[in-house]
Amino acid sequence: MRALLFAKRCTKEVVRDPINLFFGLVFPLVLLGLLSIINASIPAEANNTMFAIRNLAPGIAMFGTAFLALFSGMLLAKDRTSSFLMRLFTSPMTARDFIIGYTIPMIIIATMQAVITLVIACFIGLDFSVHILGAIVITTVTSLLFVGCGLFFGSLINERAVGGICGALLTNVAGWLSGVFVPVDLIGGGFKMVAEALPFYHSVAAIKGSIEGNWQVITPHLLIVLCYTTVIFTLAIYIFRRKMTGRNT
Repeated sequence: MRALLFAKRCTKEVVRDPINLFFGLVFPLVLLGLLSIINASIPAEANNTMFAIRNLAPGIAMFGTAFLALFSGMLLAKDRTSSFLMRLFTSPMTARDFIIGYTIPMIIIATMQAVITLVIACFIGLDFSVHILGAIVITTVTSLLFVGCGLFFGSLINERAVGGICGALLTNVAGWLSGVFVPVDLIGGGFKMVAEALPFYHSVAAIKGSIEGNWQVITPHLLIVLCYTTVIFTLAIYIFRRKMTGRNT
């Protein structure tokens, strides 16, 4: 109950900023539209499926959730420097309650984002089927990776630093190393090895597998993402707890 009440407050803080709503719900659609236009301008004889909607939609669905790291990290970092969180530290709330409270609004945004992105993708040309529902669920689950990253950095550093790491750095790394902008297999070599070692590529692969309804593809990729997510959330809770008790990490 304490976590839910705190989540309600966090939700109000997030939706209060129109920039959050733009990057969370609108910007992925802008990217989807622009890249679809580029795909339409590629001659059919080129046989280039880089931006085909079946490949584009999973990547954009994942990339859109990367901004959740910025939202959650900025909110937590801002709260840490205010008297609001200091007062709450004297309440019966635990570090886990706080982390859950920050996470719930992000899950709601991720779900809305996945629904909007994938439904619009269906209008553009993605096959509409019951598997879209599974893709929405998988996108929401994989989004927790970015939420965890935001909470981890938000527990460690200030607002400005969070903006640089979770905004500029993480979104670029996630975009390029997931194959959203350039297919990983096309580059190959060391780039592909690094991409496959990180969770972003596997997030896209899991979402793509869910759109196709192929659980043999989904399972191994999703397990890798969940392992990363578990580690990052564990670290976030640990560091946040140390901040609550006034110890340095």
